[in-house]
Amino acid sequence: MGRYNESYWPPYVPVAERRRRAAQKVAKMKKSGRRVCPVEIDGRKIATTFWGEAWCKNLEAYSDFSNRLPRGRTYVRNGSVVDLRIEAGCIHALVSGTDMYTVDIKIRPLPKKKWAQIKKQCAGQIDSLVELLMGSISKSVMEIVTRKGEGLFPSPREITLDCSCPDWATMCKHVAATLYGVGARLDHQPELLFTLRGVDPAELVEAAVDQPTGASKARKSRVLATDELSSVFGVDIDLDGVSTDASSTRPAPAKKTRRVAKTKTSTKKSAAKKTAAKKTAAENKSTAKKVAAKKPATKKTAAAKATAKKSAQEI
Repeated sequence: MGRYNESYWPPYVPVAERRRRAAQKVAKMKKSGRRVCPVEIDGRKIATTFWGEAWCKNLEAYSDFSNRLPRGRTYVRNGSVVDLRIEAGCIHALVSGTDMYTVDIKIRPLPKKKWAQIKKQCAGQIDSLVELLMGSISKSVMEIVTRKGEGLFPSPREITLDCSCPDWATMCKHVAATLYGVGARLDHQPELLFTLRGVDPAELVEAAVDQPTGASKARKSRVLATDELSSVFGVDIDLDGVSTDASSTRPAPAKKTRRVAKTKTSTKKSAAKKTAAKKTAAENKSTAKKVAAKKPATKKTAAAKATAKKSAQEI
């Protein structure tokens, strides 16, 4: 990171000029084929959802960050964070200031022991992954996952900050703007927090399913609906055995339709068989009558022949 010279401070650049420069830089990046993800704030509030607000409040809870955060809020509201990418253990950003600065923030993975404790404390209290990421969870769970120094959010000692600007401060306004930008991004992609800390949110739901309580059975049907997350957040969720149960229940309507179709076909065949049987019975009855009608005539003919033969003998 560069440093300011005691006798030199870079000239102030108005917001409009910064935006113009940023737009030029973004256009150039897009032209070169690079995908750019700017942070866009609608209104004065940086974050509006549970995860976004919780992230920002966590930042503000640490005195280590307090002196530079106000300038960061101004920068992110002005659209100065022209690109922000969140990956496992790191945050990369481009922030427009006097110049275009590169911000790199490294965050340690959540310790396995801490993650195990969080899962244990949340077990049985989260009904579905959709509910979890939407922030529609109980107050007790919210307190667990956002607890200062013990929840999912990183503490200052777990964060390494770096910016290409010449500011002496480790937490410069460009870094602060980037961290606030993360809060804004979590509004739309809350699963990125779990990606950043190197943990899988589905494990919290699995812990709820595995709870040996009567209530967990009632919850299980709601937990099975978590594959809706693929269309809501654009991520693939695999809850092992649970997802299999969910998929097995879905095709039921299609199977039912096939069974109905088979039933209709078998009904038609049965009706045809009955009609054929009736026709055959009628024909047999008619034949029997004809045979019965011929039998008396046969007897009379035999008697007549016997009489004729006797008369001939007598003569």
